[in-house]
Amino acid sequence: MSALRVGLSSTTTEPGLTGGRLDGIGVYSKALLGALPGAGVAVQPYSFGPAGALSVGRRMPHAFPLSTLRDLATPRFVRQRMDVDLFHATDYRIIRMDKPIVATLHDALPIAYPHWCNPRLRQLKNWLQAKAARKADHVIAVSHFAVAELVQCFGVDERRISVVHNGVDETWLEAPPAAARDATLARHGLRQGYYLFVGTLQPRKNVERILQAYLGLPAVVRAARKLVVVGRPGWRSADLQRQLRAAAERGENVRWLDQITDEAELRHLYAGAGALVFPSLHEGFGIPIVEAFASRVPVIAGNGSALPEVCAGAALAVDPLSVPAIGSAMLDIVRDDALRARCIAAGERRAVQLTWRETARKTAAVYKNILKQ
Repeated sequence: MSALRVGLSSTTTEPGLTGGRLDGIGVYSKALLGALPGAGVAVQPYSFGPAGALSVGRRMPHAFPLSTLRDLATPRFVRQRMDVDLFHATDYRIIRMDKPIVATLHDALPIAYPHWCNPRLRQLKNWLQAKAARKADHVIAVSHFAVAELVQCFGVDERRISVVHNGVDETWLEAPPAAARDATLARHGLRQGYYLFVGTLQPRKNVERILQAYLGLPAVVRAARKLVVVGRPGWRSADLQRQLRAAAERGENVRWLDQITDEAELRHLYAGAGALVFPSLHEGFGIPIVEAFASRVPVIAGNGSALPEVCAGAALAVDPLSVPAIGSAMLDIVRDDALRARCIAAGERRAVQLTWRETARKTAAVYKNILKQ
C-alpha cells in the first residue's frame, strides 16, 4: 500500500524568510516535516514566498495575498489543484483546494486577547484566521485548553477539532556532550545553574515580572546565578529591552541573548540551566516547558491557560501576576533539593509522553480519519 501523500505548510520554516529564527509555529512545522515520514506519511512541503528565497518547500502557484484575492473573486467551486491526498496548513495561510484541508490553529490570541497583539496587524490576523477556520475540513488544536477558544472565537464546530499536543525531539532526552555544552556556556560568559527564560519578548510572556522577581532575590543568590533571557525582540518590547540592558549595565547578573538560532546551541543553554522560569500569561501550548523537561531542568510555570495541561503536575506552578510568588518559587527551586529532584524526575517522565514522534503518529491518524470520511 502506498504511503499517504500530504502537502504541508513550510513557509514558517524557510531560512530566507525567517532569518533562521523559528517561532513556535515554525518549530511545529519543522518538527512535522521531520517526524511524519516515520508515521507512514510521504510529505511534500509547500511554501508561500518568492521562489529565490525558498529552500524547504515547493513554491505555491501564487503568493498568498494573490491567492487570497483569487479566493474572494472567484466562485467557491474554483479551487487550487494539489498533487497530494490531503493538505495540512500549520499556519493561517490557507487557500481553497481540491483536496481535504487540515488546519492547525494554535490559539485565538488576536481575538481573545487583542491587547497582546500588534494593532497594526490585529484585524488582518483575525480575518485570516477566521477564514482559515472556515476553509479547513478539520482543525487540530495543540491543547484541550485551546479548543474552547477556537469554538468561541472562530465558531469552529467542536466535532471538527482533534487535540494533538506539541512535543520535543527525542534527541533532547539525551544530555548533550559536556564539552560542547561547556564551550557554548563559555562563549556566552555563563556558568551552570542560571535561571533561564526562552521565548519571544512580548507582553504575554511576562518577562518583566521575571526580571522584577529576579532583582528581588537575595544578593548572594543573584551573585551565584545569572538570569539568562533567550529570545528575539517582539512587539511592544522596547521598554523591556531597555530594562534588560540597564540591569546588565549597572552590574546586575542579567544576560539577554537575542541571536540564538542554532538548535544545538539552544540545547546547550537548556542543559546548563538551573531552572526554566516560564510564568507566561497565555499559551496555546508552551514548547519551552517540554524542552526543559527533556533537558532535566526543573520548571517554574504559570498556573493558567494551557500550562497546567502541558505540565501535568511536573512543574512548580505560580500565579503569573504575582512577582513575590515568582520570586519565592525561584528561591525554592534552587534551595530545596528534594523539590528540585521531584520536579526533574516528573518533568523527564512528562517529556517522554510528549515527543514529536507521538505528535506525528496522532497527526497521521487524524489524516486517515478525514480521508475515510
